[in-house]
Amino acid sequence: MLREALPKIITETVPGPKSQALIDRRADATAKAVGCAYPVAIARGEGAMIEDLDGNYFLDWIGGVGVLNVGYSQPEIVAAVKEQAEKYFHGMFNIVTHEGYVALAEKLNSIVPVRGEKKRTMFANSGAEADENAVKIARGYTKRPNVIVFSGAFHGRTVLTMTMTSKKAYAKDMGPLANGVFRARFPYLYRKPEGMPEEAAIQYYVDSIYDVFEECASADTIAAIVVEPLQGEGGFIPAPIEWVKAVRKICDEHGILLVADEVQSGFCRTGRMFASEYWKEAGCEPDILATAKSIAAGMPLSAVITREEIMNEVPAGTIGGTYCGNAVSCAASLKTIEIMEKEKLADRSLEIGKKVTARYEAMKEKYDVIGDVRGLGAMIGLEFVTDKESKTPNAPLVKALVQECAQNGLLVESAGIYGNVIRFLCPLVVTDEQLEAGLDIMENAIVKLI
Repeated sequence: MLREALPKIITETVPGPKSQALIDRRADATAKAVGCAYPVAIARGEGAMIEDLDGNYFLDWIGGVGVLNVGYSQPEIVAAVKEQAEKYFHGMFNIVTHEGYVALAEKLNSIVPVRGEKKRTMFANSGAEADENAVKIARGYTKRPNVIVFSGAFHGRTVLTMTMTSKKAYAKDMGPLANGVFRARFPYLYRKPEGMPEEAAIQYYVDSIYDVFEECASADTIAAIVVEPLQGEGGFIPAPIEWVKAVRKICDEHGILLVADEVQSGFCRTGRMFASEYWKEAGCEPDILATAKSIAAGMPLSAVITREEIMNEVPAGTIGGTYCGNAVSCAASLKTIEIMEKEKLADRSLEIGKKVTARYEAMKEKYDVIGDVRGLGAMIGLEFVTDKESKTPNAPLVKALVQECAQNGLLVESAGIYGNVIRFLCPLVVTDEQLEAGLDIMENAIVKLI
């Protein structure tokens, strides 16, 4: 059974001939700008494993970039999707009320760690839509025009979220960008100013928010501060809790809403159902939470959740859309959350994280090219450098690692503002044997390439 299988390459080359043929057709028929760095054409997926068109088995540590926390082709979710599809595919929520939308909103309202007793949820289709609607909701409530985001942030590819995203390669030739977006410094402690103690560094990064108030837009014009609890594209950098507490305090003092972008970090990835549960445990929960990715095991869906008083101030007609809260996607999501809770996947993510981190830390001791290991739960970043002393980012090595691992049956992806981080987003249903096989492939690739 593929679900229990280990990585296995049976073709002389990767991609094999059937996969190469489809990849060639892709190159001839689809948008080149979408891009693809991997020599894999999928035939089927189960659990944490992919079989390609040539019969090669790959262990997937990318999981659709965080979409597949519950794994490929989970049988109960497949059954739920089929059951809903036999009733109706779609009922636009502006026109008809359907059970799935309401039931899923009720469920999210009960489990999402946002501030307030009574909560309300709206649905969209993608992470970028969730982030954009979170900003719109914040603006609608505060009647203020501006938002603060951070260095290293990734929030999407719409005009607004491209502007919010730090890396401007994602916005090349796409201007003019949106107005009212200002950027402070995210606490990337591995690369804090040289010689600065960590406590002083936290304050240094907090002060950069005050710099925005002084140099860009006064605090009383800021609707929201948008934070990823653990930066994704920025390099899998967790937001230190002491810094989050300080940001929460700034928001409370100035009437600003704190938005948690949990598009990638939600749904058991970090050892909690949502990473901002760690915030809540520290008394600094967000006002608004945007989430997507693993919400529905691969079906297109995203959500924004906030307290009632905020959601009720949004002007009528400014949020929503044709496919938002699609019935089939809602059915998939309800079953996904049920499975996550029943199988305690948040606890499993902690177990996986301990295993991977321990192995990564051992590699860090052995190899001078590994500079930092960091993360929460099973959302882990491995930062590569030319050497530990200089900390010079080593993007060429990471690029080579991605390809070397793929040739041996392991799919990994890069991240980081310098392209020098390997991210770990393996489905949480991975077996221990598969996990060890993947770690062996990774270490063997490092040894080969350094």
